Amino acid sequence: MFARFLAALFLLAASATAIAGPKIEHWTLANGARVYFVPARELPMVQLRAVFDGAAQRDPAARHGLAHLTGLMLREGTGTLTADDVARRFEGLGAEFSAGADREMATVSLRSLTDTALFEPAVDLFTRLLAAPSFPEPSLARERARLRVALQKDRQTPGAVIQKDFFRALYGDHPYAREPIGDEAGLDAIRREDLVAHHRRYYTGRNALLVIVGNLSGREARQVATRVLGGLPAGEPAPPTPPVPAPAPREELIRFPATQSHIRLGQPGLARHDPDYFALFVGNYILGGGGLVSRLSVAVREQRGLSYSVYSYFYPMRERGPFVLGLQTRNDQRREALAVVRQVLAGFIADGPTEAELEAAKKHLTGSFPLRLDSSGKIADNLAVIGFYRLPLTYLDDFIPNVEKVTVAQVRDAFRRRVQPDKMVTVIVGGQE
Repeated sequence: MFARFLAALFLLAASATAIAGPKIEHWTLANGARVYFVPARELPMVQLRAVFDGAAQRDPAARHGLAHLTGLMLREGTGTLTADDVARRFEGLGAEFSAGADREMATVSLRSLTDTALFEPAVDLFTRLLAAPSFPEPSLARERARLRVALQKDRQTPGAVIQKDFFRALYGDHPYAREPIGDEAGLDAIRREDLVAHHRRYYTGRNALLVIVGNLSGREARQVATRVLGGLPAGEPAPPTPPVPAPAPREELIRFPATQSHIRLGQPGLARHDPDYFALFVGNYILGGGGLVSRLSVAVREQRGLSYSVYSYFYPMRERGPFVLGLQTRNDQRREALAVVRQVLAGFIADGPTEAELEAAKKHLTGSFPLRLDSSGKIADNLAVIGFYRLPLTYLDDFIPNVEKVTVAQVRDAFRRRVQPDKMVTVIVGGQE
C-alpha cells in the first residue's frame, strides 16, 4: 500500500513537472535591451533570437516592404565579408542564420552547437551582422528583383490575394494593413540609405529583446547577451501602435479564374493583454479552432459537404488583431456555405457552448499544451511572444490554470460583447457562381 502511495505521489509530481512552464531568467542590459533565458541542457545546442520592434507597421507610407527588406539584407554582408562569405562561414560552423520581419516583430535568429570552436565564431558573426550590416547595393538590387517576382506570383495565387485584400479591408489606413513583403511601388522607392536609416532607428537597445534557449549556464548566457546586444546604441523605443478603428461592414468580391472560392470574414478581435483572452481562446476552439470537431466543421463539412476545411481563429496583437472565419468551396456553393457559417456563428453567440463542449475543449487545450514546449525552438518562440508583448514571466505556468478557469457563462458573455456578425468585413476571391 505504501509503495503504491509513493508511486502515486511520483506520478503526480511528474505530471505537474510536465505541464509546468520552463524556468525563465530575465534581466535588462545597460542599453535597455531585455533578455529572456531558459537553460536547456538536454542537447549541445543554443537558440538565439533577437527581436526588434521594427517590422512592417513601421514602414514609411511610400516605402512599404522596408522592414522586411532590411531583415533580409542583414545576411548580405558586414565589413569586408560578402554574402557568400557569410553563408560559407555559417555553413562551415554548422550554424543556421535567418532574419525577416512580419507585421509587428523583426526577428534575427541563430541556431548553433555549443562546442566552443563552433559557437564562438558563430556568435561573433551573428553579432557583427546585427550591429553593422553593410547593405551592399548589388544585393539590394537582387533582393528587390526577387521580391517583385514573389509579388507577381502572389497575384496568381488566390490564397495570397485574399490574405492581402482581407487585411486591407479590415484595417484600412492602420499600420496593420501593411503586408510585410510590401508592394512594387514601395520596393522601387527603397534605397540603400533607407535600409541604413531603418536599421539605425529600430535596431537599438531600447527597442530590442534577446531570447536565449540552450545548453548554457546563467553566467554564460549573461556574457552572450552582453556580447550580442550590449554594443548596440540605446536609441529610443518605437512609438506606440495606434488604436485599431472599427471598419465599415461590407462585402468585397474579387474575380479570380478558379473553380473554387476563397472566403474570409471577420473583424478586429483582441489584443494580447485583453481580459477576455482566455474566454475567447477557449470558446473559439469550440466554434472553429478545433478542426473536425468544431461546430463550423460539423455544420459546413460533415452535414452539408460544402467545404473540406473551415476554420476560425483569433490572432492577438499589441492592438486588436483579427478575428477570422474562413473556408474554400465551389463557386456555385459559396453563398450557401457563407450563409451556414454566419448561421453557426450567430447561434454560438446566442447560446454559447454546452458544458460538454467546454469540458472537451479544455481537455484538448491543456493536454496538448506540453507540445508547445517540446523543443528549444518552440520555447524560443514562446519567449519571443512573452518578451515582445511584455507578458508576465509566469505566463506559461499560468496558461493551463487560466484555461481551466473558463466557464460557459464567460465564453457566452465574451462572444456576445466582442463579436458582431452584422459588422464584419467579408472578402470573396473566386470565379463566376
